[in-house]
Amino acid sequence: MRIRLAALVSAAVVAVGASVAAVAQPPAETRDGNKAGHKPAFAGQTRAPALTTDTRYEVKEVVASGLASPWAVEFLPGGKYLITERLAGQFRIADAAGKLSPPIKDGVPAVVALGQGGLLDVALDPNFATNKTIYWSYAEPKSDGANNTAVAKGVLVDGAQPRIEKVQVIWRQTPALQSNLHFGSRLVFAKDGTLFVTLGERSVRPGRMQSQDLQSGLGKIVRINTDGSIPKDNPFVSQKSNALPEIWSYGHRNVQGAFLHPTTGELWELEHGPQGGDEINIARKGKDYGWPTITYGVEYGGAHTKIGEGAAKAGMEQPLYYWDPVIAPGGLAYYNGDLFPKWKGNVFAAGLNSSFVARLTVDGEKVTGEERFKFSDRNERFRDINVGPDGAIYLLTDGPNGRLLKIVPKT
Repeated sequence: MRIRLAALVSAAVVAVGASVAAVAQPPAETRDGNKAGHKPAFAGQTRAPALTTDTRYEVKEVVASGLASPWAVEFLPGGKYLITERLAGQFRIADAAGKLSPPIKDGVPAVVALGQGGLLDVALDPNFATNKTIYWSYAEPKSDGANNTAVAKGVLVDGAQPRIEKVQVIWRQTPALQSNLHFGSRLVFAKDGTLFVTLGERSVRPGRMQSQDLQSGLGKIVRINTDGSIPKDNPFVSQKSNALPEIWSYGHRNVQGAFLHPTTGELWELEHGPQGGDEINIARKGKDYGWPTITYGVEYGGAHTKIGEGAAKAGMEQPLYYWDPVIAPGGLAYYNGDLFPKWKGNVFAAGLNSSFVARLTVDGEKVTGEERFKFSDRNERFRDINVGPDGAIYLLTDGPNGRLLKIVPKT
């Protein structure tokens, strides 16, 4: 189950961080926005006050190099890590010392290893300790050159040459399109054992225009059972309008971060805006999140062309928080561990093009402050963020020679 952020054991210290007493500052974001002319819908919806804390930390390398465009990390029993390598379309297991297993590829369905496609997220079954079942999302190729996001499951067999057995594809996004962009995708188990799958609208205009179409799986978050069947209490199950019964929420652009809030049980998600307008939302049953009718971003390019009808419209949800300019979001995590007591209850958003991780303080559903951590002196993109069973924060860096980093208190 994904509640993103924490840690385990590891190796050499590569960076150190410390800050000063917790104090509200001017906004954490000081760059010019993208001149869309949009105003936030409420105070604190963007550009929260900059925060610093007296929390001291250090960054350790679990895996120092050699991960091929890693996308996601999960925690296995015995202090091991299960990692997806996006472009290679394979899994790797790292032990507590960071040693990588041989690639796990046999039996894994083929992926579209182009653009943003490949092997994406991975999640452990809530009963993994007894059934050893894992679930993963990936970009699935079609014979006509189109592709889509799909979800498969299988039984992980660890050993000198790990493998996955009994592989089944349990769900496919429809329609498939010819695009190498906006596949989503995070997998998050709800408290009732159902599985949320976050998706994208494939970026191309025909896909974008289906984000609010309930007969399309593009631009949606879906909720399925672990065998791929549809929960009977999904919001559109009983509709007679041919709405897809797996849809949970709609009007999304490209959701690449998500966690289940440990107290409320609700799904918080982080999605890419266009040029400006990266959003954090709480994905609620049957709600419309507005893309592409409303957004705080603009079209790519210097013209700053507006999209849709503005930034707000009746019947469409407002983001809990947004960034303009963008941070290019990766993973999203809720810190509920004990290693960093002053960060408990904070939300962490990993950035790709921004090369930082944003720590957000939250009062209920209102963001009250933002602190930005580099966590690396290499100007790296942070693809995933997760909380380990020991309360440390884990980060996957993006790219052909990715690393797994672990954030722990500095003693």
